Amino acid sequence: MSKKRAKELFDNGILKNIQAGTFEGLKEIHRYLFQECYGTAGEVWKHDIRKGDTVFCRAMYLEDNLKTVSKMPENTFEEIVEKYVEMNIMHPFYEGNGRTTRIWIDQMLIKRLGMCMNCENISRNDYLSAMKRSVVNDLELKFLLKENLTKDVESRDIFMNEINQSYEYENMRKYDVKELEISNELEKISE
Repeated sequence: MSKKRAKELFDNGILKNIQAGTFEGLKEIHRYLFQECYGTAGEVWKHDIRKGDTVFCRAMYLEDNLKTVSKMPENTFEEIVEKYVEMNIMHPFYEGNGRTTRIWIDQMLIKRLGMCMNCENISRNDYLSAMKRSVVNDLELKFLLKENLTKDVESRDIFMNEINQSYEYENMRKYDVKELEISNELEKISE
């Protein structure tokens, strides 16, 4: 369901109405993507969470820190990636943070630089390693992302490939966004 919702974000122009670079915008993306998946879609967690050996922002500091991250500058590529890294450390939702923030960073890149990521050539291992190390030093992540920017921000194929790649990063390969499109077309034909 969340992949279908991601497709709708692009196809229905919903992303154009979401405030890029703010936590409110991030919440809107999360709520839209996961509205059928989680009863907590778009809601900030209330307890400390961790993923493996990574501990995210403590719940008692989360609300204030989210305000601070929202106010971070996003005028250059470097500032956008720094903001993205900080939001990743916040990890404000119980599930779906990575998939949501990857759409969020693209919206900042589009709005500020007229570019977006083309993640097709970024392997899962390279991306996850760079993200894990970005907490200490974001240089590797900046290099990885900068090498994979495109000015083709209106390309539906690039957006859909990025959605598929984003789910690949999370080990969720079951459905291809393009296959979802075929099944939707078959439903229309059968009606």
